[in-house]
Amino acid sequence: MSSCSWRVRTCLNWKGIDYEYCPVNVLEGSQNKEEYSEINPYKFVPTLKIDGVILNQSVAILEYLEETRPEKSLLPKDPYKRALVRSLVQAIAGDIQPLQNLRPLQYIESTGGNKTEWAVYCITHGFEGVEKQLAKASGKYCVGNEVTLADLCLLPQVYNANWFGIDMAKYPLIQRIANDLSELDAFKKAHPQNQIDCPDKEKNKNLRAFI
Repeated sequence: MSSCSWRVRTCLNWKGIDYEYCPVNVLEGSQNKEEYSEINPYKFVPTLKIDGVILNQSVAILEYLEETRPEKSLLPKDPYKRALVRSLVQAIAGDIQPLQNLRPLQYIESTGGNKTEWAVYCITHGFEGVEKQLAKASGKYCVGNEVTLADLCLLPQVYNANWFGIDMAKYPLIQRIANDLSELDAFKKAHPQNQIDCPDKEKNKNLRAFI
């Protein structure tokens, strides 16, 4: 499963957009097949086919959906708050998650490095900054009391942190917001455990969220 795809599924659910979910098994390398690379030259997930076009890169997809379907907006009207949302999105989707995703972890392991140690470092270093920004920006959710694009990025990253055994007690705001988001229907529906390619419940402990 993929935290990037998770963000997009949540956005689609939030905005009430019907979609067909087509699994790509990244742990088996399905994203590297020629057929898939024809629609996604980066060989990453997700890829979204919509409005007669094909879109890659999760944040670009989120922005497209927000611009073309502004109902149930995920960006505040206030320019400063919008900037705060985009700052958090960049911190998570640009600075934390790419450093601990599947490709660099595989490379670190192949060169004899400790991939878990690296992932923990990347997430904890990033979460320290996110926690400090949330102390100034958050209300019920990441920025104020409305769900935004930042929240869509936060929850999957908390899942990753838990996977690597990070002590989330060090980040009480992040954990509290993640708990609140987990109670929302759009987020519940998007959870990897609720997708058609999820292993059975006894194997859920093996789920990973890297790409």
